[in-house]
Amino acid sequence: MDSETPLGRVRGLGTAREGGHHWWTERLTSLSTMFLSIWLLTSLLRLPDLGLATFTDWLSSTVNMTGMLLFVFSTFWHTKLGLQVVIEDYVHEEGNKTLLLVLLNFAVVLGGVLAAVSILRIAIPAGAVA
Repeated sequence: MDSETPLGRVRGLGTAREGGHHWWTERLTSLSTMFLSIWLLTSLLRLPDLGLATFTDWLSSTVNMTGMLLFVFSTFWHTKLGLQVVIEDYVHEEGNKTLLLVLLNFAVVLGGVLAAVSILRIAIPAGAVA
């Protein structure tokens, strides 16, 4: 017995009514990560060298720091969405599925926060924050 309505099938929404939203979010985060990757690669290739002082100066710019933070946010969000689909599709026992989804969310948040704090520590000198 199919629990989807014909309209739900056409819209691509499952019984949870969020299939289309998840699909679009995954596509948008992949595009944003791609564009931010191109920006990052181009920016780094334009630097005279990749020494710590040069990179720190580059990252201390508000625009570059914001771009890096957006890159981290977009990458971790996209990773979370993709791995969530893998877990939902291939882990069949509900208890294991729930546990893995919770662990995934913790790992993604922890990784994203760690990356963001690392960017901020490099970009903002220790003496600048009083």
